[in-house]
Amino acid sequence: MSVRSLRLCCALLTPFIAVDPTGVSASVATAASAGVIQGVVKHAESKEPIAGALVILQCSCLQGTRETQTNKLGIYAFRDLPPGEYTIQVLTGQADVSKVTTLPRNAKFRANFTVNPRNEFRRMVVVSGKSASRMRRSITARDFTSVVDVAPTVSRDSAGISLAGTSGGDLVQFEPSNREGYAAIKETEFQSVVDTPLSTFSIDVDTAAYSNVRRFLHDGQSPPADAVRTEELVNYFDYDYVEPSRHPMSVTVEVGDCPWDKGHWLAHIGIKAKDVVSGESPAKNLVFLIDVSGSMGSPDKLPLVKQSLRMLVEQMRPQDRISLVVYAGSSGVVLRPTTGRDKQKALDAIARLDSGGSTNGASGIRQAYRLARSAFVRGGVNRVILATDGDFNVGATSAGSLTRLIERQRKSGIYLSTLGFGTGNYQDDTMELLADKGNGNYAYIDSLREARKVLVEEVDATLVPVADDVKLQVEFNPKWIASYRLIGYENRRLADRDFDDDTKDAGELGAGHTVTALYELVPASRKPQTREVGPLRYQSDRQATAKSHSNELARVKLRYKRPGARKSVRVDFVADTSNRRPAHKASENFRWSAAVAAWSLKLRNSKFAKKIAYADILQLARGAVGQDPLGYRREFLNLVETAKDLQ
Repeated sequence: MSVRSLRLCCALLTPFIAVDPTGVSASVATAASAGVIQGVVKHAESKEPIAGALVILQCSCLQGTRETQTNKLGIYAFRDLPPGEYTIQVLTGQADVSKVTTLPRNAKFRANFTVNPRNEFRRMVVVSGKSASRMRRSITARDFTSVVDVAPTVSRDSAGISLAGTSGGDLVQFEPSNREGYAAIKETEFQSVVDTPLSTFSIDVDTAAYSNVRRFLHDGQSPPADAVRTEELVNYFDYDYVEPSRHPMSVTVEVGDCPWDKGHWLAHIGIKAKDVVSGESPAKNLVFLIDVSGSMGSPDKLPLVKQSLRMLVEQMRPQDRISLVVYAGSSGVVLRPTTGRDKQKALDAIARLDSGGSTNGASGIRQAYRLARSAFVRGGVNRVILATDGDFNVGATSAGSLTRLIERQRKSGIYLSTLGFGTGNYQDDTMELLADKGNGNYAYIDSLREARKVLVEEVDATLVPVADDVKLQVEFNPKWIASYRLIGYENRRLADRDFDDDTKDAGELGAGHTVTALYELVPASRKPQTREVGPLRYQSDRQATAKSHSNELARVKLRYKRPGARKSVRVDFVADTSNRRPAHKASENFRWSAAVAAWSLKLRNSKFAKKIAYADILQLARGAVGQDPLGYRREFLNLVETAKDLQ
């Protein structure tokens, strides 16, 4: 094996040898000043590891609960734990098991679980370093146990890191994701405030990029740059913005120091949508269009879809309705509109779903819309939800005809959302496009935990719209700002004239949702970060207005439509120098979003992030974790550690 191949295999194996799905090394864990609970979740009969199981840790000594998921080897780990009595619960979608243990100070406790759900599970692939033919075999339970229970010997030499502890010198290698599709992202350069006074874009509340990036990191791989959409990483998290009053949303603006370029500023714009009053969420008419083609057979696809649907059904109210349409070579109705009064009927239909055949989605979409119209709820939520790996063949119908169909249906009040599953042939660009055309959300489901977040914890924010076609337009004052660049939102940019054009589609905002946008700013006291150009022949310099001499930093204009309306409403907000805060007084919202954005730039290997290190990002984020009852922010810290190790 070449030195380069050995280093690649070692990099892929490192997160799993450490018995930590988040990539924290064993040596770091041993030196930690607090306790550790870790273990393995396996199938009771086959003894194979279970990937994607949700593990919940409860203790009175914690602020809320902590949660994680098992990686592809069934491994989970919780670190930095205070002493106390802990309950460890494992959820696999069909079988729940739990254990109780007392953890002394600085102790390490191993809690392994065996469960017996009915679905199949992922098999990891091992490639022999000795075999010229690169014969493949599946990891057995015996191989897996040896990795977990016996700390491997790690030796370093000039060739890199060699690993002992795997039989026959074999090294773990994961199947490449060479058929995955991502739309190209070209980062925005700085724009001169004088030459380009307006920045206009559509808001985005998708979160797919974050969970997809997490999937890559858990698999021991750095994500492709085009898979890292900064705005989706930032907006994966909730922020504590002011509650709306007159309008269905509020706007908060804060300006502080940019962490990756100390001479620059960062403008943080936060939007908070009106929440649904408890118990008053509108009735839901949900039609799930489920891909059951042959490509959906692996455990992280159709079996995970079925587990996700079961969780949703258990949360249904009597007034809610669910329908199931499947498509492969042909399409068909598996479950006609069924209310929450008959959950067992829905659960039985979900259990019957199976994969096989080719993919032809156009007829399935038409059938799903017909079903949604037949059960249409006036004043309620009417939505088709496509669950697929995105390997989507529209058959005899062109992509243009399909998108026009989706656009027509959204005008009738039936929106389309997409849920992505799986690896290897995942088509992210298709999934995002369909959701955009359908006025819906796009999420990537990499685990049961993510399914619960999207379909249970945040179901109103995901499915209940409070505003359509939400657009932002920002104008900076050249007295204070020389140039700017919008961070992320590359495929959400609009022409300035589109802001006032009510025929132009934009993003949807769900109940209780928060949206965050960030601008990197070059203060007017510094040289603008733009290309030098010669004098213009046909234009004179713009004349300054009276307002340009004020303390206003920027004007933020927001335009939206109430659901179903054709005419938009405009709201203006002004940020002045009182919104500018030094680094030590920046809000938790500001610091957290800045840390996530900086991490995203590092993942993309952006030229704009050359001046910040992973250690700086971790320090910034650790100081802004705040109240984190579900553990999403603490999980982020571990992902930053993993990305640092991989890069």
